[in-house]
Amino acid sequence: MKIYTKTGDKGTTSLIGGTRVCKDDARIEAYGTLDELSAFVAVLRDDENIDSQCIAWLDKILGDLLSAESCLALEEGSEVGKFIPKIKEEDVEWLEKVIDEMSEYLPPLRTMILFGGDMTASRCHVCRTVCRRAERRIITLAKNVTVDDTLKRYVNRLSDFFFTLSRHITRLHGKTENIWKSTN
Repeated sequence: MKIYTKTGDKGTTSLIGGTRVCKDDARIEAYGTLDELSAFVAVLRDDENIDSQCIAWLDKILGDLLSAESCLALEEGSEVGKFIPKIKEEDVEWLEKVIDEMSEYLPPLRTMILFGGDMTASRCHVCRTVCRRAERRIITLAKNVTVDDTLKRYVNRLSDFFFTLSRHITRLHGKTENIWKSTN
């Protein structure tokens, strides 16, 4: 089987369900940005300095992102939807639990943190910023089509996860957070 189909050569692609849309459609932008996030999460996951606990967390997130992408790629009303795994409230709660677990050992935030100082922690920030962009694309999409509120909450919480993970990794690696000192 060939990987290329030539069906997208004129700038359209198919949603799950068969409807063809332009490749710059808001739905494609939303799930495409989650796909980009998944690639960055995989880079973070494969970082040589990531421990087994973080790998397990990131593996779950990679699965959740594929579910979220599939939900966003599904045309409304498609019968195929009953076979697509959904983001559930338990997934949001799981993120909150993991964030709380990591936060237990972190000093309280009193100012902004400048990024950098640890390559693995910096990769977390790349994931966080791409996640925030994905959230913006999802909110734009939700102006015109129904997007599950749980999926929106999950993506919002996921960016918090990556921020907290960066702080957690900085601590695990024995580094000091680079605190912003305003020049004013």
